[in-house]
Amino acid sequence: MNIREESLQKHYEWNGKIEVVSRVPVENRQDLSLAYTPGVAEPCLEIQKDVNKSYELTRRKNLVAVITDGTAVLGLGDIGPEAGMPVMEGKCVLFKEFADVDAFPLCIRSKDVDTIVNTITLLAGSFGGINLEDISAPRCFEIERRLKETCDIPVFHDDQHGTAIVVAAALLNALKVVGKKLGDARITMSGAGAAGISIAKHLINMGADPKKMLMCDINGILCEGDERMNPAQAAMAAITNAEHKTGTLADALKGADIFVGVSAPNIVTKEMIASMAENSIVFPMANPTPEIMPDLAKEAGARIVGTGRSDFPNQINNLLAFPGIFRGALDCRASCINEEMKVAASRALASLIPENELNEENIIVSALNKSVAPVVAQAVIDAAHKTGVARI
Repeated sequence: MNIREESLQKHYEWNGKIEVVSRVPVENRQDLSLAYTPGVAEPCLEIQKDVNKSYELTRRKNLVAVITDGTAVLGLGDIGPEAGMPVMEGKCVLFKEFADVDAFPLCIRSKDVDTIVNTITLLAGSFGGINLEDISAPRCFEIERRLKETCDIPVFHDDQHGTAIVVAAALLNALKVVGKKLGDARITMSGAGAAGISIAKHLINMGADPKKMLMCDINGILCEGDERMNPAQAAMAAITNAEHKTGTLADALKGADIFVGVSAPNIVTKEMIASMAENSIVFPMANPTPEIMPDLAKEAGARIVGTGRSDFPNQINNLLAFPGIFRGALDCRASCINEEMKVAASRALASLIPENELNEENIIVSALNKSVAPVVAQAVIDAAHKTGVARI
């Protein structure tokens, strides 16, 4: 069997990847009276007097909701909320295994922004954080923006920010290997959806020059004034592409120092890579088939290649980001996950490989390295305190 067939068989066997496990015994009347009625009335009354006691008297302080509407599940597209459940369960497993965060999947039967925002807002009091997952662009931008306004707990769209944080960490180390600086680099992006726009914004926050950045979608280079762009793309076009270039992805790659792809398989050729600057950094991250296979990119002259796949060096995987980010946000009871916390997470991730160990095939730590989350969490906590969003 291949991995997909074996996974299907295992999912039939598992009959679900998570379960609820009690933290207290209920063996006798005393146990029952303490865990439930009549004793449970006392913590209820304490929370009534001070809602913040809900973090101390319930599991809320460690509970994250993993929420989707099923419109952008993996590379499968709009397959519906129930069909997205295996992915949400899998995310919950990773939260627990890598950061001891209790996560619960919620799949919403609506594509309406108002309904989704209202539903999550009404449920937010049960959780310490909200992880949005697999929600299509551009709706995901509006949903996250509005939830940050209505919720007093961290809201984080992992497809956007988790990807951006790990890309930036890998890029910081890759630039050290090739002897270039982020602020000087010409960056070309393929993909102007949730992940692509978030990566671009995060790299700018990290020090990239937006004037030297070109973003491309299926219609080519994003250029201010193009009426085919959605509002999120138009906003990026207004700060990037200072020379107002037009054309295809091939045109955008000429002379570029860095390529980041979060788009479609096999859309980049060896000729396109060869047209880039010397010592180029190429991150084709479409999954499961990247924009160009690593061996072809290397043959064409790329100095460093990273993908989203585990069977090649330099795997750029969200698993390196979200467990530690939420662990840190929960532990300091942050009211949000701000840009400074994301930047701190990227720098912490990059620091996990000593400079004397950096090389073309070692720019980011393994996604299975369980020492990553505590380091990221501490960086997030420090940034939260510095920016005043930590509440403990």
